[in-house]
Amino acid sequence: MNPAPLQDWLAHRTPDARRFPYDRVVDAYQHHGKHFVPHEWTTPLQLTRQRLPSVRGPHQQLAAFLDIALDKVDDRFDYRTFLGLRLLPIPDPDSDTEPAQRLLARRDRLHVLLLADLAAFELRALDHPAAPPGRLRPAGPLVAKRLRHAMRAANPALHRLSLPLREVNDPVALARRLVTMTCVDRTEAERLMLRTTLLPVSTVHDERLFLRTLQCFEVTLGLLAVDLTAAVTAVTEDRLSMAGVRLTLAARLLHETAPLWSMLATMQPQAFHRFRTHTDGASAIQSRAYKLVESLCRTPEPHRLRSTAYLSVPDVRDRIRAGQISLDDALSAIRADRDILAESPTLADGIRAFTAAVFQWRRTHYRLAVRMLGAERPGTGATPGTPYLLGSRDTTVFGDHTTPRPMADVR
Repeated sequence: MNPAPLQDWLAHRTPDARRFPYDRVVDAYQHHGKHFVPHEWTTPLQLTRQRLPSVRGPHQQLAAFLDIALDKVDDRFDYRTFLGLRLLPIPDPDSDTEPAQRLLARRDRLHVLLLADLAAFELRALDHPAAPPGRLRPAGPLVAKRLRHAMRAANPALHRLSLPLREVNDPVALARRLVTMTCVDRTEAERLMLRTTLLPVSTVHDERLFLRTLQCFEVTLGLLAVDLTAAVTAVTEDRLSMAGVRLTLAARLLHETAPLWSMLATMQPQAFHRFRTHTDGASAIQSRAYKLVESLCRTPEPHRLRSTAYLSVPDVRDRIRAGQISLDDALSAIRADRDILAESPTLADGIRAFTAAVFQWRRTHYRLAVRMLGAERPGTGATPGTPYLLGSRDTTVFGDHTTPRPMADVR
């Protein structure tokens, strides 16, 4: 891989951010793996970052890309840079004020694009077995199983986007249709987003499955945080039925992620352990979106706020300390005087549905983590590992407003 295009771009007196050779840089990172990218690439990228103030054109995207590409060099590699989250348009309750249906459509579009990109990679590996990257490449039947789960994960979003795929028994053929369909109307900005958010640390085949699946989860969790924020607002404004509707929709969306777990379960354990040796510093406990969802359900106890889980997401911790209202807080504020669950069956149904969805999500997450890590193995970045992946030992999601079936202590 020759860094000449990057050096040529830098040779201009005032380089244009819009002409930055993203594709060549991404190609190099995918060829070597981020952990192994040679200095002839990282050194000019560092120089690019130094010159950013003098670069012509909008360079916010370039700055975000360099932040992700140089995390290993800067010794600040973490979950957010590993997944390239700054370059993904993840819904956020602090900045997104669009109507709920528009935000859902945006999430669905991004969800489908991520899955289609993963499918395209798996199909290329099937069609060209000798093409790189090929370390620990899975066999054809396992890839077909993986694609079947990917199509199941994409289907609900495709139907909402009025882009349903005609059912066929062959998951490989169905995946080809999805890839073709998304390529037809994919914008250049979307193509670039997909490329720049896939900088694996290694050349192990299954790492791309891991990255894309976690990105899909992050996109969904971001929208759940928006839904929960809307539910909190609805309760404080005494619109209990509306709060129930948002919780029911959030529960449905969380249930739709179930095929993602099945898809991730096709990852080969030996492949996971091979690339995991290079992900030190990145851990799922650093997920801002998950902590937002958790804290919007119920305000964490003081000892939880002092834990590694919340120290890893200081902005969420600051929100809570500044008085963020959780749904549990909002319900408790009016529950003393009213039987709100009897008063609003829609709210009661929404709470029960979302609680059940969260516990199912946590159980599935835990089972898969045990399979990959073992019950007592440490996590990445010296984090506590499997027992810490779910976040909380609580057997309730919204305080005592529901009484879900208890689960084992997984913290």
